[in-house]
Amino acid sequence: MEKVVFGAGCFWGVEAFFESIRGVEATKVGYSGGHVENPSYEEVKTGTTGHAEVIEVLYNPWKISYEELVSKFFECHNPTTRNRQGIDIGTQYRSVIFFQNRQQLEIASTKKAELNDVGSKEIVTELSPLQPFYPAEEYHQKYFQKNNVVACGI
Repeated sequence: MEKVVFGAGCFWGVEAFFESIRGVEATKVGYSGGHVENPSYEEVKTGTTGHAEVIEVLYNPWKISYEELVSKFFECHNPTTRNRQGIDIGTQYRSVIFFQNRQQLEIASTKKAELNDVGSKEIVTELSPLQPFYPAEEYHQKYFQKNNVVACGI
């Protein structure tokens, strides 16, 4: 199994999207990319911690590749809106791919460049080295499942 960490807006919908993909074995929502250790949701939602709401995806590389997951990432949100997804506004909702090595950076960079070449709007997704992942509080994990929410638009 391998892991990848993505930020694509509110983590509830992003988690629901990735859970439905063949080859994704587990997901966990949390926070990454900021300067506060072990932040709480209450802290992150203020936008002052530097963290983004993210999802950690555990996947089977024999069933789905990192490149395919990056493509799915760009499908599940609007990567042309800086620090915003729908009604959610702030740096905590930014579009970001946390890469673990040069190969992942090259794959993400290539996909971002391809999308910039064909789109009319600039892809503003950040590409950042993997930083500590802090799991969100338990009530955020599998939020849509726990609350019988249908993931609209996903």
